Amino acid sequence: MMGETPNQCGCDGHGHGAMAATRERSFIMIKPDGVQRGLVGEIIKRFEQKGFKLVALKFVWPTEDLLKKHYADLSDKPFFPALVKYMASGPVVPMVWEGLNVVKTGRVMLGATNPADSAPGTIRGDLCIQMGRNICHGSDSVESAKKEIGLWFTEKEVVGWSPANDCWVYED
Repeated sequence: MMGETPNQCGCDGHGHGAMAATRERSFIMIKPDGVQRGLVGEIIKRFEQKGFKLVALKFVWPTEDLLKKHYADLSDKPFFPALVKYMASGPVVPMVWEGLNVVKTGRVMLGATNPADSAPGTIRGDLCIQMGRNICHGSDSVESAKKEIGLWFTEKEVVGWSPANDCWVYED
């Protein structure tokens, strides 16, 4: 029709192209220190600006039982009781992010577990100082992400959707 401006990338917002075939998901959680410091928006902003898609989010005060399951792989470490107690000390923001290589890239965006080893430009490098207050958790593998997502979210809480800008983030 005359007067219509065609979509330059051919994007119809229905998930066609590279993203339709690549739906890797990662679990990212903002810890109590990140929530208390008002960093929720900043962390979400960084993942959105990178081009990742938010498919689940909660604001919850976790139970110690849930945290013990989440951190089960660390249960034999001497710091485990303090970690669980700290994580249960306030609300957290568990999220599921989706995108190409989101687990690996998300870890890079977060920075090293110890903020002192995190590069400037990373979330931890820019926003925190001490390992015991490193503001966020990120899945370390696709397998861990699946486990963590299943622990914190039901299937119905993870929303499948296609943003209209997929074609501006991913090429076919």
